[in-house]
Amino acid sequence: MKLGFPGLVVCLTAILTATAACTSSPAPGINTTVALSESDQGGQRDRRLARAFAEHESHVQVEGKGSVTRLLSDDNDGSRHQRFIVELRTGQTLLIAHNVDLAPRIDLLEVGDEVEFFGEYEWNPKGGTIHWTHHDPKGHHVAGWLKHEGHVYQ
Repeated sequence: MKLGFPGLVVCLTAILTATAACTSSPAPGINTTVALSESDQGGQRDRRLARAFAEHESHVQVEGKGSVTRLLSDDNDGSRHQRFIVELRTGQTLLIAHNVDLAPRIDLLEVGDEVEFFGEYEWNPKGGTIHWTHHDPKGHHVAGWLKHEGHVYQ
């Protein structure tokens, strides 16, 4: 099909109008942001952790939430780490290794408590380890954190 100049102008006008409609700002007061519900966000985070485990990934910055299933003794070799196991909604378990030489300990932590985390995932055959749940005093690593009962530990 061959378009003459008038047909080409009509076609280009239609394309530009459609493009402008897709890229223009919404009317004031209209919220076009589609927010994920907390459960959708949690599901995405759990799927990311499941993929990291399945693919034996390490050095992956992750965020999630789990229920404490076991409190372990501190690891006192080198930097001291508070250690505990959390279980995600998917059943995957993670060891949380929280450096208490660089961040406050969660003193009131109990089995059954919910803990949110942001840190680095390291693969292991039992589900994985989350560490770097604190600031990096040298500023070379992303600052992580733990949240427990409304308090942030970093």
